[in-house]
Amino acid sequence: MIDLAPLKDKLNGKPILIVGLGKSGMPVFDACGAAGIDCILWDDTPAAREAALARGAAVKDPAALDFSSIAFVCLSPGIPLTHPKPHAVVDLARAAGIEVLGDIELFHRAKPNARTIGITGTNGKSTTTALIGHILKEAKLPSAVGGNIGEAVLTLPDLPENGVYVLEMSSYQTDLATTFAPNISLLVNISPDHLDRHGDMAGYIAAKERMFRGPGFAVISMDDEGSLGVYERLKAKAQRRVIAVSVERPLTHGVFASKEGVLFDGKNKVVDLNTCKALQGQHNWQNAAMAYTAAREAGVLPEQIAKGMQSFPGLAHRQNIVRHIGPVAYINDSKATNDQAAAMALRTFSPIYWIAGGKPKEGGYADSSRHLANVRHAFLIGQAEEEMAEWLTGSGTAFTRCGTIDRAVEAAHRMAQEETKDKAVVLLSPACASMDQFKNFEHRGEVFTELVKALKPLPAEPKKTANGGAA
Repeated sequence: MIDLAPLKDKLNGKPILIVGLGKSGMPVFDACGAAGIDCILWDDTPAAREAALARGAAVKDPAALDFSSIAFVCLSPGIPLTHPKPHAVVDLARAAGIEVLGDIELFHRAKPNARTIGITGTNGKSTTTALIGHILKEAKLPSAVGGNIGEAVLTLPDLPENGVYVLEMSSYQTDLATTFAPNISLLVNISPDHLDRHGDMAGYIAAKERMFRGPGFAVISMDDEGSLGVYERLKAKAQRRVIAVSVERPLTHGVFASKEGVLFDGKNKVVDLNTCKALQGQHNWQNAAMAYTAAREAGVLPEQIAKGMQSFPGLAHRQNIVRHIGPVAYINDSKATNDQAAAMALRTFSPIYWIAGGKPKEGGYADSSRHLANVRHAFLIGQAEEEMAEWLTGSGTAFTRCGTIDRAVEAAHRMAQEETKDKAVVLLSPACASMDQFKNFEHRGEVFTELVKALKPLPAEPKKTANGGAA
């Protein structure tokens, strides 16, 4: 657990108001308790309040508080800060001139000199984060991985001075990091997402760009318009050393993957990514190029990075092969919660028996449309079923309305096994959020995995005798 004791004297005896008692909120409570910092807790959900009371917390409605007696508000990333409208507690805090921040900002204020690598982007940031963590671990460099992936930041261990914290940061978290910017900051890519929480694309990009304030290293993709804009602004500011990364073009000064999947650092070959089992496909080459650059700047040698990439086991719910049944692979890509992420999977495999749908997001399915030739048949679920059915009808792609994931898995399994096509995959890559039928994308992936593990091979067709009867 991160020691928050260095903050105690700066609070002048005032408590912290913690709002949102989920993955990040309760670890803040625990860390504050260990440091002797007083807290007041609140959650809009009665069950969460009751659970906090059972742990001895002081739970009070913010509307009844005197905010002049509060040090600051620590807000859960899932609670609206600005759009579609601020949560009531945000308005109360701002009216009283009280700062609103997140748990990663608390981490920074308690450990301002900690070495940090921060990863943000629309797609691929979790794989990149996990890969960096794996490389550092294999290189025997003290490290810890958390933030938007895995453990909440305040549950991570206190590392020695040479240790490195590898933190995945969503746009919600960067919005709440009021002064924190990692030593090494990565922008994997930017495409439209979470626009309801940021107002528009400019607001979304601005939230991501907060990670690149001040001195340090900025590792930026050159392969999409939004990231390229960030790259050019950072170069003009000249506050950070900006390092370009690409999988679309060779770079004389920068890190890139060739069309054949070979990773280069300028003119120097690092590793053939085709030898890295968990890093197949161009989207994973981008993750690898990003991870290589970050690990290099953290002091890991290129040959150590290459070995780490080759032993990387991959990330759960991200193009994870659950099992093979006959010639068919069953792949869990539940983390593909938007069009761009699903398109990455659709361009990687063929033929695909595609399980898609869930809670739809704004923006449609333009990227996925480019790869529908790889889709043999789609099996649609969730709230997006009708919307996706209309889209696929227009594209001439065959589909079945299944409604729920259990029906989709069974139907996709039967068709894939009956057709027995070479290199076929049953792919869960929803292109949609999960919260219509599941708690989160992890829950959706776990349900898919259990359903796939329970599948049985189809019974073999009875052989025919010469007179047409069964043998």
